[in-house]
Amino acid sequence: MARVYVSSVIEAPAARVWERVRDFNGLPRWHPAIRDSRIENGEPADRVGCIRDFHLQNGDRIREKLLALSDYDYFCTYSILESPMPLTGYVATLRLTPVTDGNRTFAEWTAEFDCAAEAAEELVGNIGQNVFQAGFNALKRQLAG
Repeated sequence: MARVYVSSVIEAPAARVWERVRDFNGLPRWHPAIRDSRIENGEPADRVGCIRDFHLQNGDRIREKLLALSDYDYFCTYSILESPMPLTGYVATLRLTPVTDGNRTFAEWTAEFDCAAEAAEELVGNIGQNVFQAGFNALKRQLAG
């Protein structure tokens, strides 16, 4: 099983960061790699079990299912249902923790999945840098000041 872990500190209160990332259909508003997104069957974007269908800037299509969402603990967990990436069993969690020293946010994004051994290093690096870290970097730019 491959694992990805990326963490960062965002110079904004956790509640403010959560407002930005909580919307399961809101990726295009904060993540630079996402072109568009929609929730299937008109379900609310915060309903556990809803499915988002989105496109990357390069046109690739991904479908993900919301598995858990907590406004109290500031986290969401989701799985990939369809993706061009050669992986299976993908489950990821985006978690925010308040940093009381300076009213900042400690952000963690993790994923576990199965893939061929020869693809693991490239997938872990790509997801870690081009998805997770790129998202954190965008949040830092958007929420600065």
